[in-house]
Amino acid sequence: MGFGQNGGSRGGQNAKRQSAAGAAGKSVGGSSGWSSDGGTAGNTERKPRRQRSGAGGEGPEPDTDPYATARSIVLRQLTLAPKSRHQLASKLAEREVPDEVATSVLDRFEEVQLVDDAEFAMMWVRSRASARSLARSALKRELAEKGIHGELAEEALAQVSDEEEREAAEQLVRRKHRPGTVSLDRAARDKETRRLVSMLGRKGYAPSLAFGVVRSILDEAADDMSAADDEGTGDGPDPD
Repeated sequence: MGFGQNGGSRGGQNAKRQSAAGAAGKSVGGSSGWSSDGGTAGNTERKPRRQRSGAGGEGPEPDTDPYATARSIVLRQLTLAPKSRHQLASKLAEREVPDEVATSVLDRFEEVQLVDDAEFAMMWVRSRASARSLARSALKRELAEKGIHGELAEEALAQVSDEEEREAAEQLVRRKHRPGTVSLDRAARDKETRRLVSMLGRKGYAPSLAFGVVRSILDEAADDMSAADDEGTGDGPDPD
């Protein structure tokens, strides 16, 4: 399929995070400022560590600026992999960050374009369509799970054309087809057809497309086998 490598998109994301991380540290939530190391601006005194609460040990600590805590969680998540706003909001809720703090912090990250659902959706579709040969319906479900709906999802899915989707399905069937399973035995062919159609279904391909692609490729394979048999028995066309 005509998609670029995922490394390029991820590299661009990392560069954007590094260049905009300082901007994301501007004041959020009244008097709470963010320093470059994830702490609060102007507070240089090191406080004794307190036992962390919440799942994964990343919940807010007593006497800790919740905005700084939220910012640290978001930056850590973005360092691991690109995330949608919905994914980050879920992670902050899991860490027991107050809703108003999470909203304010995520708004700020969107302002400096460290969180960008449109870019995330475009990158996700390119990557998953190329690496996993997923059909648009499967990609749409994955985007919905990450909180990407409506126009943003449709624009990202438009990167995959009908022709590209069919080509991906054909490539999948050619890779997964077991040589020698196509024969004059109708039962054997039907079994292979069901197996390949089910495989395409799990990738999100519509049944009509799946059956059409599988039937075409199995017919082609049967023709090749028949031609090979004719050559082997000398029953091919007589020379001129």
